[in-house]
Amino acid sequence: MVVERFSQNVINSGIFRLYIATGFFATVIFFVVNAELFTPYEMILGIIGVTVILKGISNMMLSLIISLFSLDDRKAELDFNYNEEKIDAMLNELNVQDIVKAEEKAEKQNAS
Repeated sequence: MVVERFSQNVINSGIFRLYIATGFFATVIFFVVNAELFTPYEMILGIIGVTVILKGISNMMLSLIISLFSLDDRKAELDFNYNEEKIDAMLNELNVQDIVKAEEKAEKQNAS
């Protein structure tokens, strides 16, 4: 769940789209500047090839980021929150018991 949310945040940030778009336009500019060296067919194949390679590299980068993402801090935070909730519940239960005992004591004193 945490890794899925993290990977969705990375994907939705648009950093990989920006990376691919920058590579695409750099390749287009390269082929336009060197138009006398390449045929239109070679240009199209080069642009498509570079874009596909950049998409593959961005997917590998995302996989690497996810695999290197440390869940230890998140696990410790979740454990702390869980323990904090349990402690709060126990304290609330003790407070209720104290109130009930105080009321019983008050009733006994009023009865006597």
